Amino acid sequence: MEWLKDLLVEHSALQAVVVISLISTIGIGLGKIRFFGISLGTAFIFFVGILAGHFGLSLDPAMLTYAEDFGLIIFVYALGLQVGPGFFSSMRADGLRLVSPAIAVVLAGTALAVALSYAFGIPMPDMSGILCGATTNTPALGAAQQTLQQAGLDANGAALSCAVTYPLGVVGVILAIVTLRKLFVRPADMPGPDAEHKKNLFIASYHLTNPAVFGKSIHDIAAESHHHFVISRLWRNGQVSIPTSDRQLQRDDVILVITNRDEADALRLIFGEQEQKDWNTENIDWNSVDGQLMSQRILVTRPEINGKKLSALRLRNNYGINISRVYRSGVQLLATPDLRLQLGDRLTVVGEAQAIRNVEKILGNAVKSLNEPNLAAVFIGLILGLTLGSIPIAVPGVSIPVKLGLAGGPIIVGILIGTFGPRMHMITYTTQSANLMLRALGLSMYLACLGLDAGAHFFETVMRPEGILWLGVGFVLTFVPVVMVGLPAMRLLKVDFGSVAGLLCGSMANPMALNYANDTIEGDNPSVSYATVYPVCMFLRVIVIQITLMLFI
Repeated sequence: MEWLKDLLVEHSALQAVVVISLISTIGIGLGKIRFFGISLGTAFIFFVGILAGHFGLSLDPAMLTYAEDFGLIIFVYALGLQVGPGFFSSMRADGLRLVSPAIAVVLAGTALAVALSYAFGIPMPDMSGILCGATTNTPALGAAQQTLQQAGLDANGAALSCAVTYPLGVVGVILAIVTLRKLFVRPADMPGPDAEHKKNLFIASYHLTNPAVFGKSIHDIAAESHHHFVISRLWRNGQVSIPTSDRQLQRDDVILVITNRDEADALRLIFGEQEQKDWNTENIDWNSVDGQLMSQRILVTRPEINGKKLSALRLRNNYGINISRVYRSGVQLLATPDLRLQLGDRLTVVGEAQAIRNVEKILGNAVKSLNEPNLAAVFIGLILGLTLGSIPIAVPGVSIPVKLGLAGGPIIVGILIGTFGPRMHMITYTTQSANLMLRALGLSMYLACLGLDAGAHFFETVMRPEGILWLGVGFVLTFVPVVMVGLPAMRLLKVDFGSVAGLLCGSMANPMALNYANDTIEGDNPSVSYATVYPVCMFLRVIVIQITLMLFI
């Protein structure tokens, strides 16, 4: 069995791969176990690494550094690619109402960390790790370690204090949400039907009996009604057709309308009698319904289509087809004229066979171009991200220039490429599973190495007085900013509790707490607000932790 010992103990590239894979496998398995309804998920890899380091398992220092840094780079870059397409749109309209309290959580927690550092005499390098653990933010820890290394200081203390406070960081956000709900949430604060639920499509047919719409075009009716609907098919004198926007409706026309369930009654008042046929069952034979028409799903693969509104393509009027549904990341969207298309959208197109073939040429439908990974764009993004992260940025009052580092540079470039890459004819689309794979692989490598690095002195630190102090301070940094900002967000900004819970989880980079919120709060508001604030707060924490260290070490 000497060969097995050499495989696990003797420092080599092979040993590094085996050890990291073993730690990740065990951590992922344990992460599926729930304690009192709470699961740490991939964070368990961190703690398995700590145990391995505690019992003497180690890697070659160069291999450890390489694997840790490369894992962090892959994770944050893939994260940037994922959130990029929706990042800037989230800054508009209601997004600012969610982002502002999330930013307040970040700034309040950082200010509190500085104050507690002076109050309890905790060195700022250790406090930076406490703050990262309390906010479960591993990219910020990577940025803090880079800053400490640039300043010629030992970065192991930050990793160790992060490991100590991380578990309570997960639980603390959940406890804060429970506290807010028990003490301050009123029935009126709970979310109503959210945006995603309103996108659950409903199909109905109407017999036109309202004289007010006779002789009017579909475009005029839609503009006057202010309701969201798509007229998919029109039956007149026994013939079915795809109506264009300038098609005028007549008495006794029958129309098939795709809308939201809560709009159906309002449309009945506009059009007339709603037919009793249930069009929402799974077993409808659309070929027999359509007659000479056919229905086909077309995949958007042409980069120049990305970001364009459906109305700008004028597919209905030019080709006599109708787009009844848009499937994006497993969600059905109503194909309204103002909907912006994205690469990877699947459109349900109804029309004659030749017209559908013409539309297919416009949209792409080249499945192969999306299934094959465009690795050139990934590597170009990594090069640009690391280059950006290496540029020194002078900050007034800070003696050493700040760098975005391994975490900040790639996530910014990932967001920019995810947003603007298609406009520069870069194929940046990846399937959701591919992006999750990249992120999970990078995060697993990073957490395994981080745990190994901190594990050698973890338990002896926890048992010392400073370890107990770190735990208490970390819990304060988790709990206080969340409660302090959550209540004003509900009362002053009038944000519903579901959205508040999501933005608090996003500001603390805590997907485990988000799972709890989704399980206990009806609707998708927590997930929507989490996705809105997460990239902003992730970027802000990476920058703020560096500036804080530069100012106070």
